[in-house]
Amino acid sequence: MPKTWRNHTLCAYAMVVLAFLYFPLLILALYSFNESRINAMWTGFTWDWYLSLFHNRRVLEALYNSLLVACISTVVSTSLGTIAAIALNKYKYKFQNAINGLLYLPILIPEIVMGLSLLVLFSQAQIPLGKTTLILAHITFCVSFVVITVSTRLEGMRPELEQAAMDLYATPFQTFRYITLPMAMPGIVAGALIAFTLSIDDFIISFFVAGPSSTTLPLYIYAMVKRGISPEINALSTLLMLSTISLVVLAQILQPQHTSKKED
Repeated sequence: MPKTWRNHTLCAYAMVVLAFLYFPLLILALYSFNESRINAMWTGFTWDWYLSLFHNRRVLEALYNSLLVACISTVVSTSLGTIAAIALNKYKYKFQNAINGLLYLPILIPEIVMGLSLLVLFSQAQIPLGKTTLILAHITFCVSFVVITVSTRLEGMRPELEQAAMDLYATPFQTFRYITLPMAMPGIVAGALIAFTLSIDDFIISFFVAGPSSTTLPLYIYAMVKRGISPEINALSTLLMLSTISLVVLAQILQPQHTSKKED
């Protein structure tokens, strides 16, 4: 089909949108290598700002808090989300639509509302703000994303394989271990990567429920920006951005596998 002016217009429009979204990120990454502390002036290439980050005790502490919270919340939310997705896929409930709506609700609610509501909940329960409240909050909004990702994978599975396993006298646990779990694994891994990405990137909810000794990387970057933007902030933001993009790309690579397997 020959290209028309509409195709060129749509392509140009898409390029403009992509440039609008990603050009500021490229500028940020570029100026993280700027030798000058003034972002408006390029004076030379240097790695000094990245080296200073790894000698900054507060940065390392914020990184440790982010990784700890992200790892624990990812493991718990992936386990709970996978169990919930399998239950919703295998069984039919009387109020299944209402249950699905409640599972999707954390995605639809504005983050500032969820952060405030969790802060009120922890205050009423007299739970001191810190790593525990951060982990609980991150699990709350990560579970829904895991449920959606794993449910999408389960919907593309062939139930005949499970039925054949049971016809061959496999127990329900053996069927789950050797058939259901391996087939659902790409969705589970993708859901875990998404949960980890959301957790390590979260700022608004963490801002409400974090304690004085549980500063995460996004919170630390916000505090640094309030004192003035420097190439060290650009370097830290670039590292966080690259890690997030890597995880998202990896999740996208794993995600399409269910389509090809379904077609096979």
